[in-house]
Amino acid sequence: RRLASCGRETLFARVAIMDEEGNILPPDTPGEVVVRALSVTPGYYKDPEETARAQAYGWQHTGDIGMKDAEGWITIIDRKKDMVISGGFNIYPREIENVLLGHADVQDCAVVGVPDEKWGEALKGIVQLKPGAAFDAAALESYCRRFLSNYKVPKTFECRDDLPRSPAGKVLKRVIREQYWQGRGRNVG
Repeated sequence: RRLASCGRETLFARVAIMDEEGNILPPDTPGEVVVRALSVTPGYYKDPEETARAQAYGWQHTGDIGMKDAEGWITIIDRKKDMVISGGFNIYPREIENVLLGHADVQDCAVVGVPDEKWGEALKGIVQLKPGAAFDAAALESYCRRFLSNYKVPKTFECRDDLPRSPAGKVLKRVIREQYWQGRGRNVG
């Protein structure tokens, strides 16, 4: 577990995990990683609104979702903007993607929230298969159920020959997600 962590706070920087209401969370509870330090930026250039958002509750908000264990080790588990809220549950796609990447037929994947009348957002697994593999949505769902709570299992799966990527090769989930939210007044359910 420590090998997956990004370390602990230092003498010159306080690090905590915070919920949406500004409460510092107890150990092993996921939330946004926030920092207090003299080395933190004083704000965004000519953007007081974004500065206020990034420094809410007296902490610098990193946009990373993480957990801090009882000994102070911090593990980043996802980016805040990737979080999906489905049926009132905050779901972090990275955990689901890690499970899908363990499937023998999956080469790469992305999990995004798509519009859903009942849940607001529903999880959709987008997979790129290894050469010669056949797409089987039921098998992917069954595989996920072995490792994840029911609310974290994608409601639907889709197969693509290739996933959109940045010049560095990172999957661009926002590009995938935008396809499902076009023509709506907002991008959340």
